[in-house]
Amino acid sequence: MKLNVRNRFILMADLLLITISIVLSYYLRLEYFPDFKTLYLTSALWLLGISLIVKPLTFYFLGLYRRIWIYASINELKLIAVAVSLSTLIVSALYIGFYWLGLFGPGFSRSVLAIDWLLSLILIGGSRLMYRLLAETNASRPDSKAKKVLVIGAGDAGSIMVREMQKNSQINLQPIGFLDDDPLKQNRTLHDLPIFGPVKDLGHVVEKNEIDEVIIAIPSAPGRMVRQVAELCRPLGIPFRTMPGIYELLGGKVNVSRLREVQITDLLRREPARIHEEWIGESIRGKIVLITGAGGSIGSELCRQTARWQPKELIMLGHGENSIFEVYMELKENFPELQISPVIADVRDLDRIREVFGHHQPQVVFHTAAHKHVFLMQLNVNDAITNNVFGTRNIVDTADEFGVERLVLITTDKAVHPANVYGATKRLAEMVVLEKANKTKKAFSVVRFGNVLGSRGSVVPIFKRQIAAGGPISITHPDMERFFMTIPEAVHLVLQAASMGKGGEAFLLNMGEQIKILDLAEDLIRLSGLQPGKDIEIIFTGIKSGEKLREELWEKDKNYEGTAHPDIFRSQTESGLKGLSLEDLMSELKNLVEEDQPEKIIALLDKVIPDCSITKNIEHQNLIDEI
Repeated sequence: MKLNVRNRFILMADLLLITISIVLSYYLRLEYFPDFKTLYLTSALWLLGISLIVKPLTFYFLGLYRRIWIYASINELKLIAVAVSLSTLIVSALYIGFYWLGLFGPGFSRSVLAIDWLLSLILIGGSRLMYRLLAETNASRPDSKAKKVLVIGAGDAGSIMVREMQKNSQINLQPIGFLDDDPLKQNRTLHDLPIFGPVKDLGHVVEKNEIDEVIIAIPSAPGRMVRQVAELCRPLGIPFRTMPGIYELLGGKVNVSRLREVQITDLLRREPARIHEEWIGESIRGKIVLITGAGGSIGSELCRQTARWQPKELIMLGHGENSIFEVYMELKENFPELQISPVIADVRDLDRIREVFGHHQPQVVFHTAAHKHVFLMQLNVNDAITNNVFGTRNIVDTADEFGVERLVLITTDKAVHPANVYGATKRLAEMVVLEKANKTKKAFSVVRFGNVLGSRGSVVPIFKRQIAAGGPISITHPDMERFFMTIPEAVHLVLQAASMGKGGEAFLLNMGEQIKILDLAEDLIRLSGLQPGKDIEIIFTGIKSGEKLREELWEKDKNYEGTAHPDIFRSQTESGLKGLSLEDLMSELKNLVEEDQPEKIIALLDKVIPDCSITKNIEHQNLIDEI
């Protein structure tokens, strides 16, 4: 239970301490204290009266009565020193002035003022620190039912984590010690807790100290460390959690409430990309920002991170009212001062889009709205074209018409050598943006990345549901591989690219090596405390129409240049259409959609988009199905 000290009691205590300080000052100053009554009583009463008025008022105006002293720190000590010193100077000036005016007798001592200043520092400062000491003593008594916790990482995050556990008994976690691979930290103590040794000693430390839970307090922990901890905890039956990653910490505080269960994203975490926040801030702060697809996985996270940079207005445009409503309510709660405009609109409705742009006059646009499921787009070709291609053209043309300064299209690695309708439509969407950028010289650009973990319809949520149901987990092919990134990391890339875009660029993130879907599924089963093949079966269903075993983020015949950001690369030589202008292709696609000719649309896409192989993939899949 937290100690609650009301401000009026602090004020009463200060008045008593001020009186004690003055009496002690005279006592320490005078060699023969009986002379006090005859020579110094009048001046002392004047000094006491002035001090009891001036000092509390000074303390009040400097905020000493608005502080929660059970959380006092070095900053509060500095404030106390300033408040006591300033109040003493004012008291001294008034006291000396009254003396020269002859308001009291000859019993005047300058040294009493200095002694009073020193005693006030000790008494006022000491009383504040006593409040914190009492609070911490009360909070640090461990609950017999509290879980014993071992913290991995004796750095800043680990220190903050343990301090909060020690201060707040309601968390019900009792830190026992640390593990850290830094030899300079080992066999030392932090917050009176031992740093036992390196992470490899986890099993021994857990058994010796009867640990109930392990917490990884390293926000930038590489995947190998999380995997190592997972493998050490699993045979011991010890649960473990982790601090959020670097992108998840943006705009938040490092504290125990942000702990979460270890997820598959932890095991895929690369060394985090560097953050140049000043670039992002310059491109968003004070701007009117519009985000399409704002209710989706990427769009909603983009809204969250954009809101941090204090835009003038955030326009959330989406087709699904429920998802827009949920994100809107979340943002209004977290950013109550931000002007947020939820807009329900379909990017295919050009008149409605022009109405929105005309009313809000956005300066920065992030276009995330798209139909993205490969299998469904193979079955709904017309909708893939109208939404992903024509919808993008509507946004881009309207952005140009209404003077938008920056526009960023979110695209996919499936646009490289497209083998399905979805990839082909995103490749055309890229062309729409880049052609407009080259014509207008505006800062319109595209950002291309791989699969996003945790997004709606992605493999991780599907795998989790299958595990919860007892299995089996279904995978199309044992050799299926994909590039992966987390939602916050993808959004960080988008914001970073928006800040760097000059116009006509395709930005790509260095995402490392592709990851096997089979390995990802097995890791997720193990993190659920189960064994692949034993507790949860994995079955292979065969490659679906339009799928590739391996995706391509980089086109082998192109050169990609670096940018000021070491993890982001730029291409300004994207391939155009073969034998047809983009305008003519749009016209033909429009006619084929109106005539409901999906086969002819696919044939046309294969013909004009470089290295497009939709028909070939469909024929290959049909052959497999026949076999």
